[in-house]
Amino acid sequence: MTQSAEHNPNKPIPYGRQHITEADIEAVADTLRSDFLTQGPRVAEFERAFADYVGATYAVAVSNGTAALHLCALALGVNESSRVITTPITFVASANCVRYCGGTVAFADIDPATALLDINKVRQLLESKPQGYFSGIIPVDFAGNPVDMEAFRRLADEHGLWLIEDAAHAPGGFFYDSKGRRQLCGNGAYADLAIFSFHPVKHIATGEGGMVTTNNEALYRKLLRLRTHGITRDPEETEGNDGGWYMEMQELGYNYRLPDMLCALGISQLQRADAGLARRKGIARIYDAAFKDVAGIEPLHTEPAALGAEGETGHAYHLYVIRVPDRKGLYDFLRQHSIYAQVHYIPAHTMPYYRSLGHGRGDFPEAERYYAECLSLPMYPSLTQEEQAFVIEKVKEFVGR
Repeated sequence: MTQSAEHNPNKPIPYGRQHITEADIEAVADTLRSDFLTQGPRVAEFERAFADYVGATYAVAVSNGTAALHLCALALGVNESSRVITTPITFVASANCVRYCGGTVAFADIDPATALLDINKVRQLLESKPQGYFSGIIPVDFAGNPVDMEAFRRLADEHGLWLIEDAAHAPGGFFYDSKGRRQLCGNGAYADLAIFSFHPVKHIATGEGGMVTTNNEALYRKLLRLRTHGITRDPEETEGNDGGWYMEMQELGYNYRLPDMLCALGISQLQRADAGLARRKGIARIYDAAFKDVAGIEPLHTEPAALGAEGETGHAYHLYVIRVPDRKGLYDFLRQHSIYAQVHYIPAHTMPYYRSLGHGRGDFPEAERYYAECLSLPMYPSLTQEEQAFVIEKVKEFVGR
């Protein structure tokens, strides 16, 4: 690796960032010159391409990942009587989507090795209540580390629950099922619905944007209506038909559409998604080698089901997270050297809003221990070797003091 001395130490290194090419710019410009800025052909084109990329039958483009989660909860009928289990180590939208529909959020603790929702803790929670008490589970592919959705599907089926896979961090990620088959995150093989995010720091950036994937046609059609005010123009679905202009609002929906110009950007970004994912995995391998057996640095482990032969991994590496005893000290030290590492995440159950609903500090000790120690290091395809070497040098310098 090139020596870090060649890196300009005054150049900021963020934890993540978008990578926009001239091809991306031209794709957006072409759409701006076209007849459609929104509700045009680029939307369906992006949906088809993304569904193919993750191996799902259907995809619905929406305005952001939070909208995707909200629509999933609505489509599955979450209401005031619903109780839904998710992880405290996630962006709060994974839980908030349940609250938007009036439902109750129940958290379960994480596996400290992976920071993923601990299926054994979920099982204990389910078995502590009568059958039918809970409605569903929202596992999160945190940091790009894929959840073993086959195992969660078995558990959900035992208790009559639906599953939403929050795959916002994991397009292109995968795990191996019990028959050794590769299962892509969001392919619909086990989850009823899955969501993705196209925020600038994600694998595929559209500025803002999201996608829902599913293999269930009824849920797909419901999502299409809910995305656009609950309106349908399909003559096979409407009660009447006064003419070519006719439409019906059949339920209360939202304006969660994604415009054509952003879908054009998404299509362009998707064309190099595999290359970006390969680069992320390469960056992770360098971090792994640099921190192996270094006292005071503990990288998160990959979900065992995502590990294949000869070191192949289904981890999508949206984030590269380490645990260190003095997280605050390292965070401040790195910022002094223009390295802008980040913390993912403050446990949702400790947020004032969720504490007001009865959750509290001390409820999930593994999540809280993780939060006290976690730090996300720079991870994005355009991170240079020199920049990564500088990050590694400064992390080791701090923990070695």
